[in-house]
Amino acid sequence: MFTRLSIPTPFQVGPVNAYLAGRTLVDPGPESEEAWSRLLGALEERALEPDDIDRVLITHPHPDHFGLARRFSDLGATVVASPEAADIMADFEGRFEYERTYFTDFFERCGMASETADTVTDLPETYLRYAPSVDTDREVTTDDAVVVQNTTLSVRKTSGHASGELLFSYDGDESRQAIVGDHVLADITPNPFLLPPPEPGADRPSVLPAYNESLRSLRDQGFDRFLPGHRDRIETPRDRIDDVLAEHEARTENVADLVDGPTTPVEVMEGLFGDLPVTEYFAGMSEAVGHLDVLESRGAVSARDKGGIIVYEPI
Repeated sequence: MFTRLSIPTPFQVGPVNAYLAGRTLVDPGPESEEAWSRLLGALEERALEPDDIDRVLITHPHPDHFGLARRFSDLGATVVASPEAADIMADFEGRFEYERTYFTDFFERCGMASETADTVTDLPETYLRYAPSVDTDREVTTDDAVVVQNTTLSVRKTSGHASGELLFSYDGDESRQAIVGDHVLADITPNPFLLPPPEPGADRPSVLPAYNESLRSLRDQGFDRFLPGHRDRIETPRDRIDDVLAEHEARTENVADLVDGPTTPVEVMEGLFGDLPVTEYFAGMSEAVGHLDVLESRGAVSARDKGGIIVYEPI
């Protein structure tokens, strides 16, 4: 039903997969002239103009997935996303400022030098150009449905990779399929990035425990094929999810071994990865804190404040 369109991105992950069915486009790609040109070429090959697209579905509010939605919205297309994603996409620059403020302080409390924390949280500013803010015309979540070419797409909210991420599933070709965004990828094991509290003063979400639980639930839904946001489609979804969970578990065990006394998240990151370039610090801290969250949820470690610094200890 859906045709995959490979759209270039400026990010390390490489091209993003957009999906086209009739006049519905899923995850159009980042805002760049290169991405727009590639997408226009793909539409032209199918006798379509950009203003023929009447609906854009967004799996999650990351620049490489929703950036071009603004151009289609300006041409009259309906933008469909979750309520959480809609809030983020409506003011993406404001979201960036909120995250920068929160994580600068959080990383310092995790044991990171203040100058380094400033650098790490400033780096994503370059992403803003690829993700102009856009309004959402229809908000959907679990148990909602979207009809595309007489086929009903069931909407399911997932957790872990991004705020407000959605999965769109349908029955076709005697198989059960789902467009899964970056929730499951064929040859990349996603360890979700840290997220700030949904609002100031609230608790920080424990994204990795939520992600693992979401994967376990998805594994048992009987899907025959996943259409992911990057790389190749996944023909054995249950096996791939088992592989991802196994890799997560192995990393959690590594982190448990590193917490042999009062240990900061920065020390865990350094124990896992050694001398990381500062450009990889956010990903590294996401791994370290994510697996500490898993261990804390299991009662294997506890966190406490030590002179303004968060330290973890084995229980």
